[in-house]
Amino acid sequence: MTWPMFWAGAGNMARLVVIAAGGTGGHMFPAQALAEELLARGWQVKLSTDARGARYASGFPDAVAREVVKSATTARGGLLGKALVVPRILAGAWAARRSFKRNRPDIVIGFGGYPAVPAMLAAWALRLPRMIHEQNGVLGRVNTVFAPRVSAVACGTWPTSLPKGVAGVNIGNPVRAAIKAKAGAAYIPPGDYPMSLLMLGGSQGARILSQIVPTALASLPEDLRSRIRIAHQARPEDEEAVVAAYAAAGIKAEVKPFFSDIPTRMSEAQLVISRAGASSLADLSVIGRPAILVPFAAATGDHQSANAAPFVAAGAAIVLAETALTADTLMQHIRDILADEGRAKAMAAAALALGQPKAATQLADLVESTATQEQP
Repeated sequence: MTWPMFWAGAGNMARLVVIAAGGTGGHMFPAQALAEELLARGWQVKLSTDARGARYASGFPDAVAREVVKSATTARGGLLGKALVVPRILAGAWAARRSFKRNRPDIVIGFGGYPAVPAMLAAWALRLPRMIHEQNGVLGRVNTVFAPRVSAVACGTWPTSLPKGVAGVNIGNPVRAAIKAKAGAAYIPPGDYPMSLLMLGGSQGARILSQIVPTALASLPEDLRSRIRIAHQARPEDEEAVVAAYAAAGIKAEVKPFFSDIPTRMSEAQLVISRAGASSLADLSVIGRPAILVPFAAATGDHQSANAAPFVAAGAAIVLAETALTADTLMQHIRDILADEGRAKAMAAAALALGQPKAATQLADLVESTATQEQP
């Protein structure tokens, strides 16, 4: 790859940061926020990810160079796929090492997920300055491996459960520029007029929510149901059934696997129903909206429940366990929030109070200070 030359000042080549991330939007969105901040500071930014992660990189600024490396996960692929995990990761690490020797980064930062492994392994082998950012309240598998082998562990959710002997820095989860542009947008509480709901299922969608949310909304009292419109994120294989369910209930709905205008939709929503992914919660808190959260039951270390805990404690959200979720229970909570203007306003204010809109700035500061440290 031929690199353009960026200049931080007269006679000085811009410093290079490699951001290693991928797998889901939960890793990629905070990585994108850091990339935007570092570009504004004159850094040269390179994203290291795999083919799957590259699909979530469309929002990165054009100035960010992309390098796709081989990686793999033990979560998919059957016996053959699992047997090939180590060779693929090592091949990706070797390619990353060659790349780093050609264009030596000033620092490498990992955001978790298996696509981050090759670049982090290469940085460790070359003794490059390196750090990680953990979005969730419990370290993911990859960050657990690298936490003792980096100079700084930035935490998006506080407190974060960390390995013995590892200290974390409370940074928060960086949000993209499009979210920051909506920070603290005035909240229009529910009332006797058309109301907007936003249903987010995470970057992989959520089949259980696609099954239960339409049924719950269909059970609302008619005067309330008739004033609702919903934007519902559903997996492609569930999309047709969800559209049909809303149509049968007479509910205005937009159903898509992915919404590119989440900042606008969230700022206009009276209520958000969502998984408890760290990036979604960061967006909620920076914009400030009431929410009903359904943590993903199979999340590693039940980290989505840990993510949601501060929102529950602050009165910003209601949490419903996936294992006990029913359409009737969800309907009652939706009804109670939309029928109580004061409560909805208080929840929105509580969410906003949790926001850390300067997380990208603070993380960039930590990147710059870590880049100057000697590595073991």
